[in-house]
Amino acid sequence: MCEMNVFLWILLFGILMSVVSLIGSFFLFFSEKKIYLFLLPTVAFAAGALLGGAFFHMLPAYFFKQKNILTGFVWLMTGYSVFFVLEQFLHWHHCHRAETNCRKPLTYLILIGDGLHNFIGGLSIASTFLMDIRLGIITWLAAVAHEVPQEIGDFAVLIHGGWNKYQALFFNLLSSSTFLLGSLITYFLSRNINVDYLIPFAAGNFIYIATSDLVPEVNKHKKIKYNIIYFSFFLLGVVILYLLRLFINI
Repeated sequence: MCEMNVFLWILLFGILMSVVSLIGSFFLFFSEKKIYLFLLPTVAFAAGALLGGAFFHMLPAYFFKQKNILTGFVWLMTGYSVFFVLEQFLHWHHCHRAETNCRKPLTYLILIGDGLHNFIGGLSIASTFLMDIRLGIITWLAAVAHEVPQEIGDFAVLIHGGWNKYQALFFNLLSSSTFLLGSLITYFLSRNINVDYLIPFAAGNFIYIATSDLVPEVNKHKKIKYNIIYFSFFLLGVVILYLLRLFINI
């Protein structure tokens, strides 16, 4: 595929990721109880999709092309550690529960943290488009599965922090636009340097978000029936990404 086509794919999906930030506005008219019923199964599905994307798509694609296994795992751990640092030092934490008091309404800090998160995501996911467009789309879809509950939670927290809905939408869109910025930087860097290492780096991001952020959110319910439901959605995310790996030859 020619270089211009790759650029257009990266540009298109970078813009689409920013548009995902607007999804929170659709839940303004739902009660917290209804949002809660929707949100946690989505979080569980996202955890499975992120792990499936990392283990079934991103890491195999990287190791098939790059034979230095140790270097790949170094970048994997780097990607994991970067998100650990973001959470520790920026006190940034996703709010996936319906209750808006699950974290203090430090709205600007939340936006800065999400902006960095999206920027790193753009850097990383663009590298998968550069390797293979199909891999890029699948990785992007796995990331979106995570972004949907995150953006709903972020929008709720901004409203809870005293922002009106138009301010919340605008600044949420602004913080999400850093994904496109990161994507474009990766594309232009790739013309001079090898950016393949960003693929295991992104896999490390995915693994951290899934295991340290998402799974704990759905692993606390005291009623067994809800635990079964959440695990089923988690497994669904894993299975879908596995099936995509079987039927799409990357």
